Amino acid sequence: MKISEEVENLEQELIELRRDFHQHPELGFAEERTGQIVEDYLKACGIPVKRLAKTGVVGLIRGSKPGKTILLRADMDALPIQEENDVPYKSKYEGKMHACGHDGHVAMLLVAAKIMAKHRDEIKGNIKLVFQPNEEEAGAEVMITEGVLEDPPVDAAVGLHLWSPIESGKIGITPGPLMASSYYFKLTIQGKGGHGGAPHEAVDPVLCAANIIQNAQKIQTRETSALQPTVITFCKVNCGTSPIIIPDKVVLEGSIRCLHKGAQEINQSFEQVVSAICTLHNTSYELELQCGNNLLNNDEAMTQLVEEVAGEVLGGIENIENDVNVMLGEDFAEFARQVPAAFYFLGVKNEAKGSHYPHHNSHFNIDEDVLTLGVKMHILTALRYLQKNS
Repeated sequence: MKISEEVENLEQELIELRRDFHQHPELGFAEERTGQIVEDYLKACGIPVKRLAKTGVVGLIRGSKPGKTILLRADMDALPIQEENDVPYKSKYEGKMHACGHDGHVAMLLVAAKIMAKHRDEIKGNIKLVFQPNEEEAGAEVMITEGVLEDPPVDAAVGLHLWSPIESGKIGITPGPLMASSYYFKLTIQGKGGHGGAPHEAVDPVLCAANIIQNAQKIQTRETSALQPTVITFCKVNCGTSPIIIPDKVVLEGSIRCLHKGAQEINQSFEQVVSAICTLHNTSYELELQCGNNLLNNDEAMTQLVEEVAGEVLGGIENIENDVNVMLGEDFAEFARQVPAAFYFLGVKNEAKGSHYPHHNSHFNIDEDVLTLGVKMHILTALRYLQKNS
């Protein structure tokens, strides 16, 4: 296959696809238009399609000879953000925006699918194309429950994410923990309301909450090794109606994130701190913990495979960054928990083009020149894996 030449010939189509998705952002499990375009595009390429997880789409390229099955994944959902970019392809939907690069993810995997489908007679094994809904709220788990890793069984998985912290034309990848587990908590502290001038007659949940916020920090600074990154963040505090009334209760919300495998131990320590301080303040509490994402852990062999391909596509290993671990979450972790997998970042940072804003920002945009690199990475990674494991 003349992969590079074929990708370059489809660059304009690739950009047009991305811009169309950008103009029509859809939130998680509401990707009706996006999913239909994906389905129609794959069918036009002669790729059979299944629908999973409400709006998800799964295509399968069967090679001419038997072999392993590799899964390539693109997420489709947008965010509830009002776009502030002044571009011709600005979002047409009020309060919705592709502020994380998923529009580019879908476009890259579609064009990769088109090229690979043309050469299915040269492929040993299968390539499963997964267009996943609702990544921002863990749609991968739903797809797995509905059988995305079966028929045929998946042997390995690869995913990529356009990434504004990394310069355009580079990738970031590392073996082991790459993206953190995240647990979202809602803590309700129940006291007894009263007059602000007579706090001795009340049971003050505000003072209790303040102590919890402060003392929870010792978990990440005094109970956990500095070599095991842990972040406990309080992001929302709800209480009170007046400066002279002690409220009955306080509600605290935030997240607990770990870039290591000890998330459950951290969660237990957090509740121990809460319980002890509430007892000290004569308050009661209710703690809700919800898993946002599990730890995303890259398989060493799959990581090495991606690095080999990246060195060829990007013109040298100097364009590969390894110090890229982050405390953000990513539900590709669910695939990586089931099969050997690698997830990597494709840099889009180019200040001259305005693609340097952080993810989930109303000015977020991507350097479209890197989209062809993503297509090449998808194709060559899949083919290299199948070739090595045939």
